[in-house]
Amino acid sequence: MIQELPELIHTVDVQNELGEGVVWNEATSTIWWTDIERSTLFEYHLASDRLKTWDTPHRVGCFGFVENDHRLIVAFDCGIAFFDLSTGAVQWLYGPDILAYGLRFNDGKIDPFGVFWAGTMVEKPEVAKVFGSLYCIDSQNTLTEHISNITTSNGLCWSPDGSILYHADSPRQTIWRYRYDPEKNTITDKETFAKTGEGMFPDGSTVDCDGGVWNAHWGGAQIARYRHDGEKSLVLEVPVDLPSCVAFGGDDLNLLLVTTARLSLSDSRLKKRPKSGSLLIYRTNFQGLPASRFKLQK
Repeated sequence: MIQELPELIHTVDVQNELGEGVVWNEATSTIWWTDIERSTLFEYHLASDRLKTWDTPHRVGCFGFVENDHRLIVAFDCGIAFFDLSTGAVQWLYGPDILAYGLRFNDGKIDPFGVFWAGTMVEKPEVAKVFGSLYCIDSQNTLTEHISNITTSNGLCWSPDGSILYHADSPRQTIWRYRYDPEKNTITDKETFAKTGEGMFPDGSTVDCDGGVWNAHWGGAQIARYRHDGEKSLVLEVPVDLPSCVAFGGDDLNLLLVTTARLSLSDSRLKKRPKSGSLLIYRTNFQGLPASRFKLQK
């Protein structure tokens, strides 16, 4: 495949403080994401340019769709729950307030086998007495801790066959890879996959159908694609300082969807980078994978 740089074809100017968690809903052909700091969920239909928003009772770190159910599974800042957008009802699975003070849930998604994963981060280092962790919750509503001693859990994604899990700790500027056994619910054989450059921090990730790992480089104004061996195959410069998360979408799964942030940027910097906080949509010659759905207990 000739690796042409993706082309920016559309911008949704929503001025997110902290846009995150972008995911494609193939059932409705819409793009979903969250503005964590403003406790808002977004749904955007590209063909009609229709945008819907919902206020949420807590900040949403990450979320996913549920198989044969209209609710979302959500990692709010303070716990994991099913959330009904039509009624606002929250059914807590773990929480609220299951986390130590100074921590909150951050990046996460549903793995290829229908299990929901969500990691935590140290939001208030001056008061947090513990570090974050990476958890998963299965169809039996069993919560399992897999990784501990995390500063900011990020970059979660899987190889196309689901046998490899990728995970980042942003302040450590490192993406690791693990062997994943869904039957035993274990991750093993930790090894360094990639390190980001100076001033760049690995944020949200996704995988294309060829196994390439795409990562948003927070602070670096770029998206990088890594081959399965960790070597970069493509660097996409983006018109914002803080790209935060990436996913593939569109009916052909060839659109790269990028959430961005304005958080902590000065007024002068925002004037130079007016697309900061927007959803960026790129056309690529790559193809992603459909978003998995959480599998409920039968």
